This record gives sequence, C-alpha cells and structure tokens, in this order.
Amino acid sequence: MSDYPRLQTSRLLLRPFEISDAPIIERLAGSREVADTTLTIPHPYPAGGGADWIATHASKWERRESLALAIAPRSAPAELLGTISLKLSMKHLHAEIGYWIAPQQWGQGYATEAARAVIAYAFETLGLHRIEAQHFARNPASGRVMEKLGMRHEGTHRDAYIRWGKFEDAVVYALLESEWTQRRQV
Repeated sequence: MSDYPRLQTSRLLLRPFEISDAPIIERLAGSREVADTTLTIPHPYPAGGGADWIATHASKWERRESLALAIAPRSAPAELLGTISLKLSMKHLHAEIGYWIAPQQWGQGYATEAARAVIAYAFETLGLHRIEAQHFARNPASGRVMEKLGMRHEGTHRDAYIRWGKFEDAVVYALLESEWTQRRQV
C-alpha cells in the first residue's frame, strides 16, 4: 500500500485503515444511527466484519476500483471519527463519494472537511472529471454537506432502494472538475 494516499486538513488526517481500527468500525458503523443513513452498512455489524472490510482495501485501490480512508483527528491519528470513500470508474473518469461520521461527532463539519480533501485529491491527482453523491431523502444533513462542497442537485430517484423493508428515495448531487476549479479560483 505504498501509494495509498494520506491526506491532511487543518483538523483531520485521512489515512489508510489499520487492522486495529476493525473493532471501532464495528462499534461506530454498526450503531443504529449510522447504519440507518447508509445503504449497505449492516446492523448489527457482524463480529469480524470490520477486519474483513479492511482486508479488501489494498487490492481495490491497486485496481483503482475504490479508495477508503479513515477520518481521524490530526492530534490523535489512532482515533476514528468516521470514514470517507470513493467508488471509482477510471474508464469514465468519475467516482461516487460516500462518508459516515460517528453520531457523537455529528454537526462539527468533519464530513465536509474530509470530503473537500478527497474531492481535491480526486480531481487534482487522480484526474477525475465528475464526482457524484447520493443520500436518502430523509437525511437532509448529508445533502447540506454536498451543497457546501459546491455539488449541484441533479434530481431524486424515487423509491430507488429498499432499506430495512422500506423504499427509499435517493437524492443525487454531482460536481464537475471545471466547477471545482472555478470555485477554488474565487
């Protein structure tokens, strides 16, 4: 994982996951509040699931299929606040960004700060053209993060997914590299 990125912001370190993060992932991601706002995180989170998930990261990054980074405070790099990821399509030069933050850390701007760093990396280093994101319509806080990043609302996919036996609308946002560059020049 020598080329696996490590990104820094004023408050955060975005780093590769370590096996020691596995039990923390299971506890934080497996909380009902986090699992409820995502499509694929199980609840309860299975024992060993964190280690299994971490074990996939290096090969997926090597194939440029996805990038998953731990969100940690710069002052305490072993602490875990959440995760941010890119599901990559290098053929089409786009990615889908996703994130979750531990509930006790909500409302502190960590998702926005981490996403800004990952978007900059995606456009400036990976050479992507488009980044998109989705959130459940009933989770407007995630949409506010997307808007703060300069992403444009593209529409709502009605009853797009089933989560815990209920249909969910998915609100879609996207940002193009030219829009990102223009925002950074202002």
